[in-house]
Amino acid sequence: MYGKKVKLRALFFLILIISLILTVFLVLKSLEKNVVYFISPSEIKSLSEISKKKIRVGGMVKENSIKIDNKVIHFIITDFENEINVTYSGIVPNLFQEKKGVVAEGFLKDRNYFEAEKILAKHDENYMPPNLDKKRKEK
Repeated sequence: MYGKKVKLRALFFLILIISLILTVFLVLKSLEKNVVYFISPSEIKSLSEISKKKIRVGGMVKENSIKIDNKVIHFIITDFENEINVTYSGIVPNLFQEKKGVVAEGFLKDRNYFEAEKILAKHDENYMPPNLDKKRKEK
């Protein structure tokens, strides 16, 4: 019924579509292991069970909550509904301040305690590094 060319074209497109689907599936499957989800303190409070997977907790650093003991920093992340206590040992970014956005990456010990391995400070679109802002004002 169909000619040889039509059958070859149909076979070619079928193989192409199958290979594209397979490629997308393999890429998504490989990325699945590297994805770290961002959750808020309110979402942590509503978790049914605490997993051992690495997560990111985001929110605002609560005012008057930053305390430094030796090289360990203790602070509270809030989403203005719930809060979570965070400890971190290491150097924090320059943008890390009270009442500013922060994302902490690490492991959840319980619903009220988070042990961070990495701190990422967030800024708004108007942010300018201090040295550039200073040079700009001098001109």
